[in-house]
Amino acid sequence: MDIICHRPHQVLPPYLLDHLIRHGHARLRAFASDTLALNRQLLVQRIGTGVTSSISAQSPSSPPGQVLRRIYSADQGNSLPGRLVREEGQVETGDPAVDEAYNHLGATYALFWEVYRRHSTDNAGMPLVGTVHYGQGYENAFWNGEQMVFGDGDGEVFQRFTIAMDIVAHELTHAVIDQEAALIYQGQAGALNESLCDVFGTLVKQHYLGQRAEEADWLIGAGLFGPAVQARGLRSMEQPGSAYDDPLLGKDPQPGHMDGFVATRYDNGGVHINSGIPNRAFYLAATQLGGYAWERAGRIWYETLCDERLDAQADFIAFAGLSATIAGELFGVHSEEQQAVTAAWATVGVE
Repeated sequence: MDIICHRPHQVLPPYLLDHLIRHGHARLRAFASDTLALNRQLLVQRIGTGVTSSISAQSPSSPPGQVLRRIYSADQGNSLPGRLVREEGQVETGDPAVDEAYNHLGATYALFWEVYRRHSTDNAGMPLVGTVHYGQGYENAFWNGEQMVFGDGDGEVFQRFTIAMDIVAHELTHAVIDQEAALIYQGQAGALNESLCDVFGTLVKQHYLGQRAEEADWLIGAGLFGPAVQARGLRSMEQPGSAYDDPLLGKDPQPGHMDGFVATRYDNGGVHINSGIPNRAFYLAATQLGGYAWERAGRIWYETLCDERLDAQADFIAFAGLSATIAGELFGVHSEEQQAVTAAWATVGVE
């Protein structure tokens, strides 16, 4: 039986919770503090000890082209996976978190299979497992190396973390990265890791909605914030730094150009902040090419992620160069696709 020791990947940057602790009222401060404390505990558990996978053993792999989903409820506790509440093929439960998790896991499988012929996150039919109602007021969602986990949020600043399809897809993409390039979660490689998750998160949403690049909102996490919060989403791929500006959360700190690159040791070297730079590069390439973003720009980014030439410690320049090379290999040297990719990286200061 395999031993899983992956670092937990959490969709919510720690600096948002830190700001909420400083500026929120007592109830919000308590939820944010408890979330950060639990996040640290999860990190120690996953990095410090080997955790034996049992979920995958409970479900055999599915045939190619068929998704296999299992949704559990933690019932506001912290034990995983929890109580089984919906399996593949069963009807809706009426619990929004359960049914959203089920549907969004399915939409993620659909993009990777229908467009890239990838059979689940491991390309071998691994069951897609999610646990909802994790913790009390837990303000995050994460991939822990074998399954997805979703908190309910505080109901005021953060809604339930199953509400946005692209958040679910973002976290599942961490599993794909673990299987392929295994980009380290630190510095520019970590920011690429986060950015790739946003790229395929938005592509899952666009694919599900049948949107062309020019029709998409290019927001990650639209709907996550409560109605009183001054926010359009968690991140904007079109205009990094513009997703939110609220007294409880502060202002979105993401740069969209290397001129604004944040050199910091915080948040694993700014993985959630500096991901705005490669995010905007993908947006620029996809909108320059037009049409369905998953067909050309998405294909280039996917093949780059899966290419053995991509090192686990790749920085922005390395990824940019390889993506331009792969665009030429897929569509031709000096093709429209290669030129769009090269121009997009140059526009964000990566060349």
